[in-house]
Amino acid sequence: MKLNPTLIFFLFVQLLSAQVQDKVDFIHAKPFFYVDVDSLKIKGSVEYTFDVTSQLDTFFLDAQNMKIFKVELNGKKVDHLYNTKKLIIHKKLKPSTKNKLFIQYETQPKQTVYFLGWDDDIPGNDQVWTQGQGKYTSHWLPSLDDMTEKVEFDLIIVAPEQYNVISNGKLDRSFKSIQNTKHWFFDMKKPMSSYLVGFAIGNFDKQELKSSSGVPIELYYEPKDNLKVEPTYRHTQHIFDFLEKEIGVAYPWQNYKQVPVQDFLYAGMENTTCTIFSNQYVIDSTAFVDKNYVNVNAHELAHQWFGNLVTETSSEHHWLHEGFATYYAYLAEKDLFGEDHFYWHLLGTAEALKSFSEDDQGEALRNPGAGSLTFYEKGAWALAMLHERVGDSNFKQGIRNYLQKYAYQNVTIPDFMQEMESVSGMDLSNFEQEWLEDPNFRYAEVQSFLMQKNTSIKRFFELKEKIGEQAETAENHLKDIWDSLESSQLKQHLVLEYGSHFSPQFLSTILQRGDLKVRQAVIVSLEKIPAELQQETESLLLDQSYTTIESALYKLWGDFPDNREKYLDETEELEGFPNKNLRVLWLTLALVTPGYNTGMKPSYFEELNGYSGPEHHFETRLLVFQYLSSIGGYNDETLKNLVEACGHHVWHFKKSARDILKEFLKNKDGLAKVKAIYPLLNQQEKQYLDKTLGE
Repeated sequence: MKLNPTLIFFLFVQLLSAQVQDKVDFIHAKPFFYVDVDSLKIKGSVEYTFDVTSQLDTFFLDAQNMKIFKVELNGKKVDHLYNTKKLIIHKKLKPSTKNKLFIQYETQPKQTVYFLGWDDDIPGNDQVWTQGQGKYTSHWLPSLDDMTEKVEFDLIIVAPEQYNVISNGKLDRSFKSIQNTKHWFFDMKKPMSSYLVGFAIGNFDKQELKSSSGVPIELYYEPKDNLKVEPTYRHTQHIFDFLEKEIGVAYPWQNYKQVPVQDFLYAGMENTTCTIFSNQYVIDSTAFVDKNYVNVNAHELAHQWFGNLVTETSSEHHWLHEGFATYYAYLAEKDLFGEDHFYWHLLGTAEALKSFSEDDQGEALRNPGAGSLTFYEKGAWALAMLHERVGDSNFKQGIRNYLQKYAYQNVTIPDFMQEMESVSGMDLSNFEQEWLEDPNFRYAEVQSFLMQKNTSIKRFFELKEKIGEQAETAENHLKDIWDSLESSQLKQHLVLEYGSHFSPQFLSTILQRGDLKVRQAVIVSLEKIPAELQQETESLLLDQSYTTIESALYKLWGDFPDNREKYLDETEELEGFPNKNLRVLWLTLALVTPGYNTGMKPSYFEELNGYSGPEHHFETRLLVFQYLSSIGGYNDETLKNLVEACGHHVWHFKKSARDILKEFLKNKDGLAKVKAIYPLLNQQEKQYLDKTLGE
């Protein structure tokens, strides 16, 4: 019987996929590609240098949905197969060094490379950036999804000449070339896993500084944000210097760059030497109080050691990336903002983990399918408790030994634990069972730890025990000792816990004497503002916190309707965070306030509805969709933007948009309105709508 060639190929690929490619060692890669912003394609080539450690006749690269034009091995065409996922090279090779594999290809990536702003009329907002976390670089570059294959990547990127290009390693040189393009040459000196290859292209300026150890640091920003550079990157050099000292191993790469981009999928991504992060952290000094880049900054920088220098072998060992980066970011914040900030933040994560565990959703840190809360926060807690168990000196020495021994290699949890046991002389198997293998979170243990470490947390739990279940008696326990409580964090948490039970007189005292965060806790805790607190609450509209102002405006507008015009007049010029939280709230309230600037309402609606368009950040758009839905303000443009959002590349925004659309379609009038805009949609949007409507 003659087997179908397609079936043979499929079975062959499946066999290869199940094997570790241990006979081939890829050493060096030279990607050379053109970013075609007109066709949204990557067109280029890559040359790999590799050694053969044992005789073989087949090896492969990962390459997702590409057109492969040429494959050459050591300068000659070579037999190969391609199934849209893997490029399989068929050639008998003996043990040898410095073999050359050349691939010419083209691809229009469906993910991993994102082209933003090229189809709108807004000048200067065009960007291209990558997000290859885990195993996704093969969607734009033939590469190795396996994290255990580490390669030195030297990239040559060709892009439109008016834009800056930022990528891994040191910019060796750049020059203008034909057809209004520019070549950018980036040089790496050390190997890394291919998921850490990345680039960003756009209209960026930069500020340069150096760490105390002399490492060049480049801080990128869009020209329109030049006044936000300082608050956005505040403490960057301090964080860098602190981590080098605390970790005890010199920064392992040539330089470090950070670049903010539009509609990034996550807070940030630690591409080697080149962190890409969300431009929602590009903030002014007022926003810094409530939403700053410090923690993300420190987290992504810590990854340059934990994840990039030493890399997990598989997701079972993901703690070695995210738990470590989270913990060292918290240590950096402790150094900057003090112990009270550090321990209260840990208490907050412990409360979240306790709730998660009590809902029978607890996860072991060695569970490869665990979620972010486990890998990040439970992972940080595991390190905090390990640090406590082995002692500061042993912990730091163990970290140094671990990083130095496995530098530019792959690691497992046993590798790390062995270093900790060796340096401490302890048997840590009990620690592993309790913190890495048990799905439950040891809340009682961490509460005891926090109470020992921090006097204000100890006082908090003592006061909670005194008050017990009688929350309405909290004021009696607290009013006479309030001024003696020295910790702002303690006061904030007491207000958040019991503020809704406090008398207006006590709340007035707290507002008058509390700092910004305590005042914020008051307004957040109140479901309804008592008349006695109206004047004090109105003063919060001038507070230096966008979160406080937002809450105060919304509640004052609702609770004191006679003063609505006054509140709107006082806050008309405010925009808020980068997601425009204050502006879109203001526009919504202005639209539904009877008699307020009646002649301006059409322009208010036009502005608010305009923020639902794809040229704006998805956080802003989601706020607008929600506000317009609440006031019944959808028109054809809103609906078209909503349907477009249902195909957005950020999955949680896409899901929210789809949920809003489904709710809208439950109404007959809503269904008719959606069908009316059908001719205005593109083919992809029509297909989604057809599927949603069952047509």
